[in-house]
Amino acid sequence: MKSAGHKLVLFFILFGILACQGKGKKSTQSIYLNIGGEPTTLSPLSSVDAFSSSVHGYIFESLLDRDVDSYEWKPALATEWKISEDKKIFDFKIREGVKWHDGKELTAEDIKFSYDVIFTDDYKAVQMRSYYEAIKEVQVIDKFNIRFIVKDDYFQNFDVCAGIQVIPKHFYGVSENKKSFGKNIIGTGPYMFTKYDKGQKIILVKNPNWWGLTVDEEKTSWTIPKIVLRFSAEENVSLELLKKGDIDFLGMRPDGFVKKTIGQIWEDKIVKVKTENKTPKGFSFIGFNMKHPVLGDVQVRKALSMLFNRPLMIDKFEYNLSEPATGPIYVQSDYANPDIKPVPYDPQNALKVLASSGWKDSDKDGILDKTINGKKVKLSFTILEPLQDMMKYLTVFKEDASKAGVEINLKNVEWNSFIKLIDERNFDAVRLAWGGGGVDWDPKQIWHSSSIAGSGSNFISYSNKQVDSLIDQSRKIYEKEKRISILRKVHELISSDYPYIFFFNSKYSLYAHTKRVQKPKETFNYGIGQQYWTLK
Repeated sequence: MKSAGHKLVLFFILFGILACQGKGKKSTQSIYLNIGGEPTTLSPLSSVDAFSSSVHGYIFESLLDRDVDSYEWKPALATEWKISEDKKIFDFKIREGVKWHDGKELTAEDIKFSYDVIFTDDYKAVQMRSYYEAIKEVQVIDKFNIRFIVKDDYFQNFDVCAGIQVIPKHFYGVSENKKSFGKNIIGTGPYMFTKYDKGQKIILVKNPNWWGLTVDEEKTSWTIPKIVLRFSAEENVSLELLKKGDIDFLGMRPDGFVKKTIGQIWEDKIVKVKTENKTPKGFSFIGFNMKHPVLGDVQVRKALSMLFNRPLMIDKFEYNLSEPATGPIYVQSDYANPDIKPVPYDPQNALKVLASSGWKDSDKDGILDKTINGKKVKLSFTILEPLQDMMKYLTVFKEDASKAGVEINLKNVEWNSFIKLIDERNFDAVRLAWGGGGVDWDPKQIWHSSSIAGSGSNFISYSNKQVDSLIDQSRKIYEKEKRISILRKVHELISSDYPYIFFFNSKYSLYAHTKRVQKPKETFNYGIGQQYWTLK
């Protein structure tokens, strides 16, 4: 997919699944993709979930794009760029002749507008602000030249300018169109939005005026004429469709890849792929509401982390294709602190930690309790879970916690309602996942206290002044090795606060596809390269 900014997005599954689903006769004209869930909104500014981003990736573009093999910047909506010696001014030459999907011409005014709306409250783009706050102003030099001037030394200043998601001023800048932002989208990308059947599918068709069609480097990308995006969340359903030939491609989790892909059909008609690449890895987690009267206690969170049986889950559910996460950055990253080890599964020490914090079963009902502000409080809370497939992990946790005197209630919640509860900060704990983000780690969006307000991504209200200070310091350092030293300390501090129960990091990219799908290779360095796939 085309680059569309740098914000991290929420996944409700362990890792993002893309699957192709189809009905009827197959042809080279259409591919059916399951994005895993229905987008909460189609607005490119207020969305935070991976499902919306999956749609936007086909439709919106940025000034530059990342090469999937080298990770170097390459031309996209801009053909040339220049960085001043002091790294404070970035000039971009806009590609001439680019058309929006409604036929209007792309100009530098659209680039400036795309930045301005991030800081306009009406557009609810608060989750994007931490990346762009170092920019002083964006100047339109002329119709096809734009200049970004930055006020602070932020190591990703150029990256966020180059990767800004460009949206049309003539559509999103008109107030009477605001009601349709979540229902209609207009971009410059290789695919155009044509239809949205609520609860069913989104249909995209190839943009006949896409600039990439006349650029040699892009002629082999995005060649499939039509994409249908569906919203099925259950892997078992997708596996059955794959076996029937109604699905062409399925990104898989370890349990499905190992246990549900057995039989002759997996030899004759379907290709299974286990491959490795340098793509940043996401992680699933249980996030605790820091303002909860019980879960706000770091000792309680520590004990709960010690009651989470990662070794059993990795063996039983992950089939040793994943490794335990150690904190807020995936363990293979340069920024991960190698001295931080996964929290061990240790029920005996968990009980000691709780006892030292004053928790005991005073009424012998099997649930620990404690007097807080003059009132007896049970060690009991609810975890919200948007995906039924993930309940097995939480059930193991619930049972182990129960043996230690902790009562955990599990509640399956529909995705849009789930997001609403998060935005309202109306939860005890939630099970979610973050996507991998960029190669270079900037924790501010999730872990800085400034990201708590509004609909910021720090929805658990985590706040640590030392973490804030180190994050602010790291953002002003261009030398990666110096930044690594600081951010490894951030990794250490966040992990020692136990704000999440960190689950696992995947070791591999796992997927399967029918032999109808043709691909140049199993993976590129920074992605599996779906933009280069074709259909037989």
